Amino acid sequence: MEPDILVLLDGDYTEQLLTVIGPILKQDYDMVIGSRARGKRESGSMTMQQVFGNWLATSFMKVIYKTDYSDLGSSRVIKWDKLKSLGMIDQNYGWTIEIKIKAAKAGLKTIEVPVDYRKRIGLSKVSGTIKGVIVAGYKILLTIWR
Repeated sequence: MEPDILVLLDGDYTEQLLTVIGPILKQDYDMVIGSRARGKRESGSMTMQQVFGNWLATSFMKVIYKTDYSDLGSSRVIKWDKLKSLGMIDQNYGWTIEIKIKAAKAGLKTIEVPVDYRKRIGLSKVSGTIKGVIVAGYKILLTIWR
């Protein structure tokens, strides 16, 4: 038996699952992105690299794919059948961009909802290291340009 929806959460202390899942359950959206950019952020919760990277990636997607994303998102919810129809390929840093681009191209009914964001407990493998920032940034930009 397959699930109805898939919930994807980063280990970043975002706790608003009901906020992110609500539009799928109550308003029949296909995909929901939890936007830290539209929510309340605790001081120091996002590094300068994260803020800039989110802005850069979402700006490129707006120009190239006519999307309206404000954040790469730390939480996402998508209907299982819609996810399967997207034909996802990437298995690491590019998938968060790939899912948004493919959802836009497929015309999925998508919405961003504000999520509050607090300081992370521990060190992020992406934003917490120079190598992580460079590798993830490269992969994200490469995925946008494909």
